[in-house]
Amino acid sequence: MAPGIPTAMERPHFIGIGGAGMSGIAKILTQRGAKVAGSDSKESGTAEALRALGATVHIGHAAEHLADDASCVVVSSAIRADNPELVRAAELSVPVVHRSDALAALMGGGLRSIAVAGTHGKTTTTSMLAVALTELGLDPSYAIGGDLDGPGTNARHGAGEIFVAEADESDRSFQKYDPEVAIVLNVELDHHANYASMDEIYESFETFVGKIVPGGTLVIAADQPGAVELTAKIRDLSTIKVVTYGEAADADVRVHKVTARGLTSEVTVVLAGRFLTFTVSVPGRHYAHNAVAALAAGVALGIPAHNLASALGKYTGVKRRLQLKGEANGVQVIDSYAHHPTEMAADLEAMRAAAAPGSRLLVVFQPHLFSRTQELGTEMGQALALADGSVVLDIYPAREDPIPGITSALIIEAAERAGADVRAVHDKGAVPEAVAGMAKPGDLVLTMGAGDVTDLGPEILARLTP
Repeated sequence: MAPGIPTAMERPHFIGIGGAGMSGIAKILTQRGAKVAGSDSKESGTAEALRALGATVHIGHAAEHLADDASCVVVSSAIRADNPELVRAAELSVPVVHRSDALAALMGGGLRSIAVAGTHGKTTTTSMLAVALTELGLDPSYAIGGDLDGPGTNARHGAGEIFVAEADESDRSFQKYDPEVAIVLNVELDHHANYASMDEIYESFETFVGKIVPGGTLVIAADQPGAVELTAKIRDLSTIKVVTYGEAADADVRVHKVTARGLTSEVTVVLAGRFLTFTVSVPGRHYAHNAVAALAAGVALGIPAHNLASALGKYTGVKRRLQLKGEANGVQVIDSYAHHPTEMAADLEAMRAAAAPGSRLLVVFQPHLFSRTQELGTEMGQALALADGSVVLDIYPAREDPIPGITSALIIEAAERAGADVRAVHDKGAVPEAVAGMAKPGDLVLTMGAGDVTDLGPEILARLTP
């Protein structure tokens, strides 16, 4: 099956083409034969990869970057209204398409789609499915919010009939999709600029679930409280099948046992009355659960469980999801994208289980967004108490303007109240020296956060090198 290019996207221009979600759509369109162009704020490996595929990528934002014959302009929710290319689009009457609408169009055309949703775990689960389906020779298309370790890309146009996509709830854009199978990993309060309450989040997820095609399947966690509540709210939705997974005794796909084996896990599930054991090549119970969600979704499409379980073992990770950056002087440096307290605690617990006896866990944490820190700063601090020592940077603002009185001090104070050993470092450039003064051979250092804290891994390793 080779879906064509939607007419409106024959000559698309992407504003912020280097972003995780935007670049994936741009790559798929380029691979389908579209004449893709776009701009980004800075040079990157992603920009180079897009150029290698044939896309035109400008650095910086300027009105002249938008070609007069552009068929549409693709934007994400992060693009401000005063962006010069967006202003020029209005002058030229070029249609503006949101990233989610572009992705929804790519997922159509008779493809069998799987949409992976949840407050966290989406990138990992989508990646697991992409790797496993590829391993089975099914040649899927996929769009992921992170780069796979194996193929090293976040998106691909495949010749097969399956399209796997990460479905973003942050701006409600996941409501645009009509999947055959949807996964809901968890439902928690986050994205405070767009959701005022848990009621609004539940309403948004209910809308997403309501878009599953009749006869399709919802795969949803049986253990996570928000997911359980969502299941109760949609119990009267008779047009779809609901498959639960997790450790709950009544789960349809029951996690019987997760055994830590260094930086991997062995998972045993009970599916249709039979035991099935497979390996997940990343540590931690939450990653094991992600793999079981992927297994259940594949089975819902008719893929034999034992084949899929074996193929899931080929997944080796996603960049920034507990990614080993290297080792120097006996200290391993690992990069974590965790920025929500639940994610932070899960990654710290996973690394604690994987660490050798006597090893200490040290964290360099960069809070992401003023609004998230305002709402969840206390819980972030409490999560840091799971580490043996932490360095906390200033808040990474991303798209937000500062909020008066909201600083990383909120997190540090909460961490200290929870008994954590924590210190503030306001100068990012001073972090490698600070870590060098803390770390000893055998320790694990996690750079943690959704901002540019990831850049510190190589610098810390260089400083630790004798």
